[in-house]
Amino acid sequence: MKVKEVADLVGISVRTLHHYDEIGLLIPEETTDAGYRIYSDENLETLQQILFFRELGFPLRKIKEIIDSPSFDQQEALEMQHKMLLKEKNRLEQVIGTIEKTIQHLKGEIHMSNQEKFTGFDFSHNPYEQEAREKWGDKAVDEANENAKNMTAFDQEKFNEVFRNLAAIRHLSPDSKEVQEKITKWHLFLNELGNYSLDAFKGLGQMYVDDERFTKNIDQFGEGLAKFMCTAMSVYVERNKK
Repeated sequence: MKVKEVADLVGISVRTLHHYDEIGLLIPEETTDAGYRIYSDENLETLQQILFFRELGFPLRKIKEIIDSPSFDQQEALEMQHKMLLKEKNRLEQVIGTIEKTIQHLKGEIHMSNQEKFTGFDFSHNPYEQEAREKWGDKAVDEANENAKNMTAFDQEKFNEVFRNLAAIRHLSPDSKEVQEKITKWHLFLNELGNYSLDAFKGLGQMYVDDERFTKNIDQFGEGLAKFMCTAMSVYVERNKK
């Protein structure tokens, strides 16, 4: 099957399939001389595995690590995914039950205790993640999640150093040579931890100003730093795309 046919069959974008190929997560069985990607039945089975893991919230880097492992067993993976999805199903059923009881409670048909009002809620997941995925794509968010999880204390200190250095020169123009040199080092450092394309890097900069949590954390190094970095990162991307 060609990439467009697979995309239509599965309900994902061609861009997503291209990205899976680029990072070595799902490499087509064949690429024709004309550049067309051709997917085999085995590719589709692998894609099914990937999407099951994605449904469970696994980042792409972790999925690749699991699937590429010599000890990977498809049946074992399916059984694990089945158990995890059943657990999530049970949690959602609890939430639905809580909603139904709350409606009855508001109608005066039953009385709910304070504890019952919060049955089924799970705050272990980032409530802003889906919005971020819709704005900037899976790639940027998956990389951010995985990089944050793998970050060491040494990495964190290097992050802080970058923020401090940029805060010290935020009075300069974002497109100045000195600022762009530091932004270049910032991009290179991020790529030591993950794989930040130019688009992902620009999306990350936009998150600095669109997500108040990022803004608050970055601006502690200097007022207005988040906005300054967002602009400087955008300039860097546009220059390097030419």
